[in-house]
Amino acid sequence: MGLQELIDKNSRIVFFGGAGVSTESGIPDFRSSDGLYNQKYDYPPEEMLSRSFFDRNPSEFFRFYRDKLICRGARPNAAHLKLAELERKGKLSAVVTQNIDGLHTEAGSRNVFELHGSVLRNRCMKCGKSYPLEAIEAAPDVPYCDCGGIIKPDVVLYEEPLNESVIYGAVNAIKAADLLIIGGTSLAVWPAAGFIDYYRGDDLVVINRDETPADKKATLVIHGKIGETLAAITV
Repeated sequence: MGLQELIDKNSRIVFFGGAGVSTESGIPDFRSSDGLYNQKYDYPPEEMLSRSFFDRNPSEFFRFYRDKLICRGARPNAAHLKLAELERKGKLSAVVTQNIDGLHTEAGSRNVFELHGSVLRNRCMKCGKSYPLEAIEAAPDVPYCDCGGIIKPDVVLYEEPLNESVIYGAVNAIKAADLLIIGGTSLAVWPAAGFIDYYRGDDLVVINRDETPADKKATLVIHGKIGETLAAITV
């Protein structure tokens, strides 16, 4: 059975996605040969994206963060737009994403569970005041609130737990799905990758450039670009 047929016959579809969804918007992924984890910095990216490094060296953290995690020119691609259309037509019940770029929301998706947070949300660690992305971009070094506290992006760093309410919503959406589509993720990041184990439906679709651990359990595996694949779907 093809992807179009699987989407046609189901009405509680959940999309679980990763960095590969946004590469077609010009945002680099982490683990490919030219991804962030294969580039050279004074510190390994994994270290710079940890909470202990943030606390110890916020200036170096924000230098890397502005350089590599904020992609101002990125816009939703065909994958983001098709998922938003599927939701509007009552076919897709939720998007569960590991991405922090906010492109699903910008594309029009409303029920989005951002497992690792979003660069679009920022909050003072001292008083809790919210700030837009511009506050991080405009600061010459470490961004400070009017109260003197550091403004921290609402992204989940290594050594930090996932948000409990986001976990709850994502797990319940996956449990209730009649079709789970996994796209643009190597399923190498935990605990996020384990969320797909809550799926109880009959059909599983994997759309990814490379093989994933879920391929052997999938009803349909498509090795290709996710934007091009989803763009061909009619609703």
